[in-house]
Amino acid sequence: MPPALLAHLRRLYPAIALAALVGGLPLALASADGARMEEVARARYGEAVAEAVRDWRTLLLGPDAVDEHERLSRINTFFNRRLRFDDDIQVWKEADYWATPLETLARGAGDCEDFAIAKYASLLAAGVPSERLRLIYVRARIGGPQSKLSQAHMVVGYYPTPDAEPLILDNLVSEIRPAGRRPDLFPIFSFTSEGLWVQGANTSSADPTARLSRWRSVLQRMRAEGLDLQQ
Repeated sequence: MPPALLAHLRRLYPAIALAALVGGLPLALASADGARMEEVARARYGEAVAEAVRDWRTLLLGPDAVDEHERLSRINTFFNRRLRFDDDIQVWKEADYWATPLETLARGAGDCEDFAIAKYASLLAAGVPSERLRLIYVRARIGGPQSKLSQAHMVVGYYPTPDAEPLILDNLVSEIRPAGRRPDLFPIFSFTSEGLWVQGANTSSADPTARLSRWRSVLQRMRAEGLDLQQ
């Protein structure tokens, strides 16, 4: 990859936190209590959703010999195949609801945030180091290379090293591709389980602070369901 392009990608997909806005939420995913999640799933939604959680647990507890890139692929494929994409207004009767992985599995559907949060939490629970992952808000161009149309979208970025070009896990394009092969995505900002919001190329069209309460809420609900986020 040309050095100038790599430098551009590093600016667009920053791997270093620039603004810590959460305050008091230095969190890291310590463990996934699958038994607890099954209990919650069975009590709230019934046996079919408890079985979906068991499938999810099997995915996370896969063979130790599976390398990190294979874990990325399996988790990305699991959610892209299992979930149906739909707007929050259809799934939750709300304009913008951020669901936990359990809630998303229970509905069998979600929007881009729900796909991304489920993948991100699963990768952490599967042992991928938190410093290698970012949830990234982007503008996604729709309608082809010449299209002027775009929409707000969320993906997961995986950084093999701090300065590396990230790999993008997405529900729009099932194949995991380097950011350089996703010219349809224009990064805005990113954040992590540690509660750090990261300034991107342009924050004018999507204010991170406006979404902070939703992120706090989904972290708290995940903890109650068995995805334990601890200091």
